Amino acid sequence: MNFFSYIIPVVATALFLLFISFCLLLLKIFTGKSIKNPQFPPVIGTVFDQLFYFNNLYDYQTNIARKHQTFRLLSPSQSEYYTTDSRNIEYILKTNFDNYNKGENNQAISRDLFGQGIFVVDGNKWRQQRKLASSEFSTRVLRDFSCATFRGNAAKLARIVSKFTITSQTFDILDLLMRSSLDSIFKVGFGVELNCLGGSTEKVSTFIKAFDDSNELVYWRYADLFWRIKRFLNIGSEATLKKNIKVIDDFVYEVINSKRKMLSLQGDSNEKEDILSRFIVASENGPENMDDKYLRDIILSFMIAGKDTTAVTLSWFFYILCKHPLVQEKIVQEVREVVDCNGNETSIDEFVSNLTDAAIDKMHYLHAALTETLRLYPAVPVDGKCAEVDDTIPDGYKLRKGDGMYYIAYSMGRMTYIWGDDAEDFRPERWLNNGVFQPESPFKFVAFHAGPRICLGKDFAYRQMKIVAMVLLHLFRFKLADEDKKVTYRTMFTLHISGGLHVGTVSRFGFRSSDI
Repeated sequence: MNFFSYIIPVVATALFLLFISFCLLLLKIFTGKSIKNPQFPPVIGTVFDQLFYFNNLYDYQTNIARKHQTFRLLSPSQSEYYTTDSRNIEYILKTNFDNYNKGENNQAISRDLFGQGIFVVDGNKWRQQRKLASSEFSTRVLRDFSCATFRGNAAKLARIVSKFTITSQTFDILDLLMRSSLDSIFKVGFGVELNCLGGSTEKVSTFIKAFDDSNELVYWRYADLFWRIKRFLNIGSEATLKKNIKVIDDFVYEVINSKRKMLSLQGDSNEKEDILSRFIVASENGPENMDDKYLRDIILSFMIAGKDTTAVTLSWFFYILCKHPLVQEKIVQEVREVVDCNGNETSIDEFVSNLTDAAIDKMHYLHAALTETLRLYPAVPVDGKCAEVDDTIPDGYKLRKGDGMYYIAYSMGRMTYIWGDDAEDFRPERWLNNGVFQPESPFKFVAFHAGPRICLGKDFAYRQMKIVAMVLLHLFRFKLADEDKKVTYRTMFTLHISGGLHVGTVSRFGFRSSDI
């Protein structure tokens, strides 16, 4: 009896405090946000409503965007604007670039994983990384080195797929593409041979899983009211994230230390083909600003740019080709017209050696099909900035200092007011004029960002995707393992296919089993 007389008041007090806290939170969310003022976009709900739609968040946003080209979700500290209006996007990414930054909220959410990497920082740190990366991406040495790497890894990938083909086994092509892309970015970006496709170690596999899971867990913070408390207490999703980041850090710091030792043995040699080597050399001129932690952040930024974006896009590309077999055959026909295959008995190595820059540049229909894939399934489905000052955007709506401004690339690809009545149809021909690829405004097609922060690796990404697609489609015909299974995405920074993509393949003429 004494126990209950003690515990009941404690529970009642706790519930009362919880109720008061909830009321104060609601008051903070809805006070001073000009909810009914027509000068501000319509309020659809709060950022915490995203919890109920998290697994299909981008489709939830798309349904709203069909009614409102610009709308708001409220958070305790500011309003979060979402837009599909290309005028607004050009304004925040280019016209008024200096008055929009990544914002403290975005940085706080992603800092544990990406630190001070190029996708998170603003100002001098962004300019420093951008300038150095830009100078490297423009060098012929890196272009030639990367193309050789892409060709070599595409050949490895083809040999693995051929084994599944001969035994009539289905396989997860997303997993293979992720491993192939990781091999490529570590070789080109960091000068390291991971050999993910050749049977990587348990350490590498653990690192890949930790990175992908962290991507999802960090994105969850946008909808999780209690993530800071959970991080402080080290419980739930935040405890898992902390363990994953420890795995990531241990792996990346080992790469940096190995690279430093390699460079010290190399001395003053100019044979520094990879990007990390050049950043390390630059860091020696200013070690107080570019320590190993900074290099770690740069590596992870290049990783998500080099691994996730190409592999994710290619996985959706092969999914769409399975749904549109005529498009698949059109690409194969273009490959045969452009590449000198020396008849039907071309080996994998012989075919890959014929993928010259000139041949790749002639693949207009393939380029259009990849671009159409990115229109509907952009590798980064949502991105945005934060207003540094009160402002009025081109569609007439006002923002207050600190408000977030996000553009929804996934939704934009499905808007009839942007792409016409067939916006949701996969139609590569929309990108062609007399058979030649014609780009659209980067503020309408924002898969590679736009303005001063436009993706530096755009051409590299297209080149890698074209090489992989040309090799695999020349050798194999692809079909889904289960035509009736619903294919959807994981809600994270990059648009991964949830549960992978299981496919089967049939060999085409020009493929010989002796190439395995």
